[in-house]
Amino acid sequence: MVVGGLRVWWLKPLAGILLCTSLAACAGPPKGVLVPVATGAPGAATVDMIVATTRSAGATPAEMFTGERGRDPAFARITVSIPPDSARTVGEVQWPSRVPGNPATDFVTLRADRLDRQGALDWFHKAVARTPKRRVLVFIHGFNNRFEDAVFRFAQIVHDSGSPVVPVLFTWPSRASILAYGYDRESSTYSRDALETLLTALARDPAVGEISVLAHSMGNWVTLEALRQMAIRNGRVASKIRNVMLAAPDVDVDVFRTQLAAITRPRPNVTLFVSQDDRALAVSRRVWGSSARLGAINPEAEPYHTDLPRDGITVIDLTKLQTGDRLNHGKFAQSPEVVQIIGQRLVAGQTMTDQRVGLGDRIIQLTAGAASSVGTAAGLVISAPVSVLDETSRGNYGAHVERLGGSLADTAEATGTLLVPQMSARRQGTAAERPSP
Repeated sequence: MVVGGLRVWWLKPLAGILLCTSLAACAGPPKGVLVPVATGAPGAATVDMIVATTRSAGATPAEMFTGERGRDPAFARITVSIPPDSARTVGEVQWPSRVPGNPATDFVTLRADRLDRQGALDWFHKAVARTPKRRVLVFIHGFNNRFEDAVFRFAQIVHDSGSPVVPVLFTWPSRASILAYGYDRESSTYSRDALETLLTALARDPAVGEISVLAHSMGNWVTLEALRQMAIRNGRVASKIRNVMLAAPDVDVDVFRTQLAAITRPRPNVTLFVSQDDRALAVSRRVWGSSARLGAINPEAEPYHTDLPRDGITVIDLTKLQTGDRLNHGKFAQSPEVVQIIGQRLVAGQTMTDQRVGLGDRIIQLTAGAASSVGTAAGLVISAPVSVLDETSRGNYGAHVERLGGSLADTAEATGTLLVPQMSARRQGTAAERPSP
């Protein structure tokens, strides 16, 4: 693509993603959604989580943590209220249109308290001791996420999966802007030591039975780096870390190969969720000049067909699964059937053992009535943040294109991008979570 006489190779794929997301709604959620409301609502559910973060603290209650980097890890306890099932669809986050939100229809916060490290560990220990089978789930979000995005999305994952776990959110500094990809990537690397320290501390708690780690998109980078460091430092990953789930990982396949080699056996059970039509990872591949991103591989092609089963990696291919996610980067977020099935399997105590599971085919069969064909694949719901471009990014991107001699309208014409139709008010609220390539 040529803009202002200059050939800008990255602008066409980037513009496609920008226009597919930014025109779906005009604004994201209001600020201050984590300020606690006075009371909940009848029939609402709650998710009580501990949060560890490398973000810097916000200056006001409306912004608990920012997108900037903190000098030391910080901790919090947050309780999220989720509307009654009759008022929502599984897999969705109902964002308030204004603050304070309505607990009967919106995700709201009932408490949000900062803790010191010891206070966080004390709360965690007591929560684990009360949890059946003493299971822990650690979630690491992806690129372009505000603090509140990660909190509400993780609450939704825990609730909709029906999984009896102690939720631990690890959130790293993201400026929540499509133009801050480089900053976010550096921030994820900046946070790998803190994640390793957190996982080590959780595993050392004698009350813990087992730990599962769920990472999405760029969050897979910090996760794999932390596990790699842990293995090098101690000879192996902590034995209580039983499952590592990599959803749409924005990681170079060759780099992943070296990371996995450092995570020597015995290693956790690794499950990889891929989709070859992931448009966000297609842009990332162009940005990095990578031959392939791990989350977009074809597991039936070589060398993956041979290497992944040999390395004991379960692959769940979602390419054939069609949802409302135009980027195809967070398909689980748009599929209530997948959320419910995987949650039921987790509650039953099953683990992911299939080496290559075409879950897209399985879900199609299930919705046609063949529920018995689901197979043994099981685990946790992957509900990736999929959202509109934030207002700051829209302004920055427009100014950037104008400096190059073009406009957003010119870009749409040059790329042949179809503009997304206006969404309903409820779907706008759901889509207001940011994509995480």
